[in-house]
Amino acid sequence: PLFIATHIQRKTHFLVRAAVFKKAILAKFFDLLGMMPIYRIRDGIKQLPKNEAIFNQCQNILKNNKTLLIFPEGSHCKDRTIRPLSKGFTRIVFGTLDNYPTTKIHIIPIGITYQNASSYPSKVVLNFGKPILANNYYDKNNLPQSVNKIKELVANQLEELSVHIKNDEAYKSILQKLNNAQVDFTKVATINAIIKNSEFPEQKKRSKNYASFLYYILIINSVIPFIIWKLLRKKVTEIEFIDTFRFGVNIVLIPLFYLLQSFVLKLFYGWKIACLYLIFSLCIILFYTKLSTTPTSR
Repeated sequence: PLFIATHIQRKTHFLVRAAVFKKAILAKFFDLLGMMPIYRIRDGIKQLPKNEAIFNQCQNILKNNKTLLIFPEGSHCKDRTIRPLSKGFTRIVFGTLDNYPTTKIHIIPIGITYQNASSYPSKVVLNFGKPILANNYYDKNNLPQSVNKIKELVANQLEELSVHIKNDEAYKSILQKLNNAQVDFTKVATINAIIKNSEFPEQKKRSKNYASFLYYILIINSVIPFIIWKLLRKKVTEIEFIDTFRFGVNIVLIPLFYLLQSFVLKLFYGWKIACLYLIFSLCIILFYTKLSTTPTSR
């Protein structure tokens, strides 16, 4: 969501799984960011009625020509495939058109493709699709057909906007061939053409990471945040959320830790040395991020 929100000019409202809203402090913080909880069966069947109020809130957002971001697959998985879309987003769209028929609702599919979401640093690309005017496909007298048509249009675009390998018996074989060829997954159109034509590049040796020495300097210079993260990492039970929690932890701990070390240096050596250390620390992160070769997905 952060990638999308920082690459469009409009304020974005988000639908987020309800589990992250359990703590009151976090719930208030997420609310300030425009995030709203969506409840699923796994959250408890008694929680589902709460979605009605959320759907009404979403309808007001769309009625007022504001932006709503939804991940329509309704689940999380690192496989490079577009999973079947949930009809939840169509319920919000068509519910809005039913209650506010003069509203124009454009659906813009967005493909998100990482080179390797499990590694830092990693390249990522956002591909914005063609707007779909939902009004043109809304038939109040044949709602199931309207739902299926919108889902089909969105799914077809998502399969072109991100790397899509069909989830069948050939999935693992195709992914392995692409990994062996060290392809750049962020070149989405090229990779999808390779998959479609079954013309895979030859296997390549893993390229050498000439910036790897910076990693060890970075770890030594950030040893306390590194240890804290390693301890917190054990509490993250779902692999898909490791990267998100790592980002959240480090975006807070690293700056605080560097500022604290700079202050300690200031006490012993003065502001000049402290400022030079802080600049050096930030540059190490920047250089490592920009120069590192990111391994392909597994």
